[in-house]
Amino acid sequence: MTAPPPDAGVVRALEGRTDPAQPPPPPPGGPRPSERTLRLLTVAVVALSAALLTGRAWLLALAAAPLVLLALSLPRAHPRRVETTATVEPSRCFEGDTVTLRVSVAHDGDAVRLDPGVTLGPGLRLDEVVVGPSTVTLRHTALHWGRWSLGPVDLDVYDAGGTVRRTVRVAEQEVAVFPHAAQARFTPIPVRLPQRLGEHASPQAGEGIEVIGVAPWVPGERQRRIHWPSTTRRGSVQLHRFAAERAADTVMLIDAFGDVVDPVTGLSSLDETVRAATGLTRAYLRTHDRVGVVSTGGTTRWLAPGTGDAAFYRIVESVLDVRKDRRFDAPGLERLPPPALPEGALVYVFTPLSDARMLKVLRDLQERGRRPVVVEIPSGDPQVEPGDTAGELGLRLWHAERDAMRFALRDSGVPVVRHVVGESLDLALAPLLSGRIGGRGRAG
Repeated sequence: MTAPPPDAGVVRALEGRTDPAQPPPPPPGGPRPSERTLRLLTVAVVALSAALLTGRAWLLALAAAPLVLLALSLPRAHPRRVETTATVEPSRCFEGDTVTLRVSVAHDGDAVRLDPGVTLGPGLRLDEVVVGPSTVTLRHTALHWGRWSLGPVDLDVYDAGGTVRRTVRVAEQEVAVFPHAAQARFTPIPVRLPQRLGEHASPQAGEGIEVIGVAPWVPGERQRRIHWPSTTRRGSVQLHRFAAERAADTVMLIDAFGDVVDPVTGLSSLDETVRAATGLTRAYLRTHDRVGVVSTGGTTRWLAPGTGDAAFYRIVESVLDVRKDRRFDAPGLERLPPPALPEGALVYVFTPLSDARMLKVLRDLQERGRRPVVVEIPSGDPQVEPGDTAGELGLRLWHAERDAMRFALRDSGVPVVRHVVGESLDLALAPLLSGRIGGRGRAG
């Protein structure tokens, strides 16, 4: 579905200023002649010059007419003090939602006319411009996740006659756009679980619901469920033994060292990485597990594992700082902070495997005794022109290098699963359910 063509108000407000890397220069201060005033003065000067050069008096009438119109339009009191207030609704939203920037103008003097000029930031599309007597409303559509700047907006304030104008700049406003989460329900668990109540079956006996064996009844023990076949065969009361239920600690490690765009589909690897990590985060939080996040690259941040809806939004807010107006401001970490990786935590690494620094991060995890799970996000194959022998050879070497990278990771004990964009993340995680991650055993 394509976006509707912009109306005249949107085109006039943008005036081609859509590149956030080149904002317009600061507007001049104080009042100055408007475009209408300059046009009238130009006509008067040309007519007066023609009258002086040709000696024809009737040309003076042509010079007098625009001067009379200009004199009648001069304001009795043009605004000398202009104050603006900007609000963004909502300041947090999801991809595809509408974001409204409302600018209110307070001034002294007579009535004024407002004319906005907008420098559109990345990740947003300007859909509508509504100009009122003292307000300007700009409606945008959030196209991509991230923290995006709205503005700056240069507001031209004209007097009632349109002869004098002042330009005030409305400071940039910021909106946080959350990503749409990928579909995920499976929650693989590690061999060792913390001693904390949860919903995953542990190898230890406890007060869970999953049966792990049968044992004789001990006086004083609560009889939850009698195993009648064993009781009849042995002549003594035999009880079911249940697994203790524990919660898992999970850390989502996001590779933000770069953003690889598929040359065929145009999909962003960073977009798909964040969507997949967000979907798996929701799946673990639904089972009351604790989830943390670490982002390497861009603005590197980390959050210790937490649980609940509040933890989900804290995680997403932290991930949004990875990309601010499509800028990557820092080289990122290659060694993760110890508090971000609790003992026994299961670490998911979402990466396109396109940056060698990510291999150093994985090596650091293994040196600390962690066995991460690599979720590979496809970045697409480089395009090769038909008949380009050197290009085809380079593509084969590129495939061989990536195959060797996957083999080296699997050979060192790191599971590598491949997430296909557009499919459920559960299809990639399904092989992990055959056993507990990090050792042998039956999945709970």
